[in-house]
Amino acid sequence: MQQDFDRRFDQELQDRLVRYAAIDSQSDENSPSSPSTDIQFDMQNLLVQELQEIGAQDVQLTDYGTVLATVPGNTEGPTVGFLAHVDTAPQFNAEGVKPRVIKGYNGGDITFPDNPDLVLSPADHPYLSGKEGHDLVTASGLTLLGADDKSGVSIVMTLARHLLANPDTPHGPIRIAFTPDEEIGRGVDAKLPKDLGADFAYTLDGSDLGEIIYESFSADRAVVKIKGVSIHPGWAKEKMVNAAHLASKIVQTLPQATMTPETTDGREGFLHVTDMSGGSSEMEIKLILRDFERDGLAAKGDLLRKVCDAVQASEPRAEITCEIYPQYRNMRYWLEDDMTPVDLALEACRANGIEPISVPIRGGTDGSRLTELGVPTPNIFCGMQCVHGPLEWVSVQDMAASLQVCLTLAQLAAKK
Repeated sequence: MQQDFDRRFDQELQDRLVRYAAIDSQSDENSPSSPSTDIQFDMQNLLVQELQEIGAQDVQLTDYGTVLATVPGNTEGPTVGFLAHVDTAPQFNAEGVKPRVIKGYNGGDITFPDNPDLVLSPADHPYLSGKEGHDLVTASGLTLLGADDKSGVSIVMTLARHLLANPDTPHGPIRIAFTPDEEIGRGVDAKLPKDLGADFAYTLDGSDLGEIIYESFSADRAVVKIKGVSIHPGWAKEKMVNAAHLASKIVQTLPQATMTPETTDGREGFLHVTDMSGGSSEMEIKLILRDFERDGLAAKGDLLRKVCDAVQASEPRAEITCEIYPQYRNMRYWLEDDMTPVDLALEACRANGIEPISVPIRGGTDGSRLTELGVPTPNIFCGMQCVHGPLEWVSVQDMAASLQVCLTLAQLAAKK
């Protein structure tokens, strides 16, 4: 159980989250630019300004859209990074977010002013039932909130402000990074590990109180393209090859009762069709492939290729291609060689009366890619719940607990 913390950070965290969440910063996987959307600069430029105002050093907005800054150390110790991402998920409406604060949650159902039929109930979301008396932040019912990951941004900014305002708090050098495009798997530019300059780091991008995550999915994405034979349908007999029919056959041949997101949990991976577009002449299918282990991920890619090959063989006049692209890998593969960052986070939790939880995350973070590129980066909770949809909410007190853990972490790291 969490110990009672002083509430000196609650108002600042709440104010920051409400301010940041109201800014539209949704990413777009179909955009080739970096960041993928110009609106993410609205967040990044604000954070640059705020970092400069609180006295952070080396504040910069990189050419790949990441904000970097330094909180100088006042004692010897490794350089520790703290990261959060500014983009919000493209899966649900994120334009015109109207954050609202529910002070001293009463433990009952939560309704939404702009969507009266929407209900957030502790009966359906057991984690909510433990937050009676907390101050909750939600959206108004028509958008996501963006606590993923603006709760993390709020925590990192408050951490930096506090350490700069209290130079007697012992800590080594701290590097801050706010990345774009995490939600579309493009948050870590190849230049970031060197530019960050941290010995190890932490992403503030987790959910439940006490989560210290050092295992993530390994991830690939796939694009299947089908080119049929187009002809006027009135004269199509024995000539037309309908690409839409072949795309449907591929999707129907893939596993339905197993190996999909809605049929898996725990350590089970999946194949997930995310998009289908096109028409009778050409079709495109986008998929994501997930597994905790490399061989399991490879097997899912092999299965997809075999299905495409089988449908191709059934209609040789069509042209079917299947391309698979790597996204990120399970951070455990590298962290298990040196668990120091993980052990420090676990110790920091326990020092604050929080029993840590370390379960494999059925997703990925910027830390997955950073770890693979040489900067060990486990993930720390920041309270966000029901993300990527209109029921998204976060407890201000969970955010405050995360901040306390980060403050303790910074001090513990300086002793190493």
